[in-house]
Amino acid sequence: MTRKYKIAFMPGDGIGVDVLAAAKVVLDVSDFNAEIIPLDIGFTIFEKEGEPLPERTIEGLKECDAAFFGAITSKPRTDPDVQRIERKYGTIYRSPIVRLRQIFDLYSNMRPSKSYEGNPLNFRKIDGSIPMIDIVTFRENTEGLYSGIEFDSLIPELKVLPKFKEFQHRTGAEDSDIRISCRVFTRNGCERIIRKAFEYAEITKRNKVTVVHKANVIRATDGMFLEIAKKVAEEYPEVKWWDENIDATAMWLMKRPEEYSVIVSTNMFGDIITDQAAMLTGGLGFAASASTSNDFGVFEPNHGSAPKYAGQNKVNPIAALKSMGLMWEWLGETELADKLEMAISQNIKEGKIKTYDMGGTSSTTDVAKDIAQKFTTD
Repeated sequence: MTRKYKIAFMPGDGIGVDVLAAAKVVLDVSDFNAEIIPLDIGFTIFEKEGEPLPERTIEGLKECDAAFFGAITSKPRTDPDVQRIERKYGTIYRSPIVRLRQIFDLYSNMRPSKSYEGNPLNFRKIDGSIPMIDIVTFRENTEGLYSGIEFDSLIPELKVLPKFKEFQHRTGAEDSDIRISCRVFTRNGCERIIRKAFEYAEITKRNKVTVVHKANVIRATDGMFLEIAKKVAEEYPEVKWWDENIDATAMWLMKRPEEYSVIVSTNMFGDIITDQAAMLTGGLGFAASASTSNDFGVFEPNHGSAPKYAGQNKVNPIAALKSMGLMWEWLGETELADKLEMAISQNIKEGKIKTYDMGGTSSTTDVAKDIAQKFTTD
């Protein structure tokens, strides 16, 4: 008898509800043996309770094997709605997905970007050719500029440092006019994401890794990232690797994306280039992701909550479906993952049932039902 999993089901906000409902259509026709556990997260629950990630959700996740997540509405602290809710409940808004990554140490964010035959949104070069792109990016997911260590003014502990004194003298800025976001790296944080990328390249026989950084300018943090990459690479002699500055990668992705296979980068740089890679392969409607630790994972489409489309049943559910496939693969249910990937590929290749972004008129549910039908057909 196959193992029965406990899977947290967290639609979140906006179209997160739509795309997870679509994914449920495929989930229901699969033989995936799981107890589905609904849990609250997002801006909607923040409005109701003053906390976008309730303690009951955190405790519920601890009882699960993995989490399937839709999308959240993300707003800055200066947003009037955020400020109003903070005043009402006496709380401070913090990104619930960033907190999840840190609470559960989901240090590895893997984002595949793949061209599908027949996708009208595939990237075309100037000469009209369509390169077949198949990139898997590993993004460090818990450190860097997303560490959450920030200051709303120049605090006394920093003010006394010579470099801050020099900066303040040069700019003439008052203490209260300075905002600071710390870009914090650790050796362990760098090494484990770099090693994850090299291991993946070796296991999948891709044998090619690009290390993306800005060590020529951000010398302390990215300098350490590159230094560690060089040492880790020595342990994988069969894997060809090279390093690039982030701005160079952004350029070459637009010129010769087919030359990339596995990319590894830091938190913010990885966040940026994976959206760029997604646009080369159809847009965020195709962009899936897996945020994992060594024993837990959260699987989600990369897109946001897109409030203007919420509840209209019109957005592309493929990113959510691909995320479910990543969850199955991570859990070891590779047969299910492979069947789903084949069904998605077939749907795109036929080009009959497709959402508005692909030039079609089909609904979110229509696409899910078509892929479910293909999933169940031998």
